[in-house]
Amino acid sequence: MPPRTRRNQPQRQGELNEAARLADRLQQAGCTKRDIARILDRDPSLVSQFYTKNKGAAFVPALRQVLAAIETGGITDLPELAAIAARHTHRRTTASGARARVRTKAVLITPTGSGTGRVGAQAIASGSARLRPLIAEAARLGLRLAFTVRLAKTGYVLASGSRTDSPGIRRDVIQRADHTEERSYGSAQTGGFDAADFARRVDAAAGDVTAAVHQWMVETGRIRADAQILHLEVRTWRPR
Repeated sequence: MPPRTRRNQPQRQGELNEAARLADRLQQAGCTKRDIARILDRDPSLVSQFYTKNKGAAFVPALRQVLAAIETGGITDLPELAAIAARHTHRRTTASGARARVRTKAVLITPTGSGTGRVGAQAIASGSARLRPLIAEAARLGLRLAFTVRLAKTGYVLASGSRTDSPGIRRDVIQRADHTEERSYGSAQTGGFDAADFARRVDAAAGDVTAAVHQWMVETGRIRADAQILHLEVRTWRPR
């Protein structure tokens, strides 16, 4: 009896769908899969599914425009590329023409208190609303949290790796080719932040998580008032 063919086998190069081929060209142009996901405002796992599950057809127009912007226009700024992609990304419709519902994950915090949520440029522009339930649930459970932000290097006030900026985790700084920098604040080792305190900040900002984080960073002298957060990630855990 011949062996059964496994489902969802990775496709060979000659069998890649157009989304995967465009993603390959974007990677050749200097983007990572995570960059592509941020440009599309989707989870990085979706980009991997271009190759493994033949997905991505809905993003082909956006990927084409982004590739053209990089190759022809020389644009490398991720928020600008995300804005280009957003103009060419459209929600699926049902047979009746109505917008199709999108399956969303419930806020997931494990029994140990571990949870993670992240947003890119498009979600940040609307206040990072998807992070609010995570922070609210963490506050209800009495958890601690930490977060990572990315913005232009010129937006930071303190030097990269400064103990004053983020004591105890000076290595958690990622400098990127597009002149932005990711910095992490809080960790299980340093104690992190009280989720309840941040939940109150979010409530005071009318549910705008981006604004709440931005205000805290300005108040504590870490970023300039006109700095723009481009990426935001929140992590939670249960204190020992």
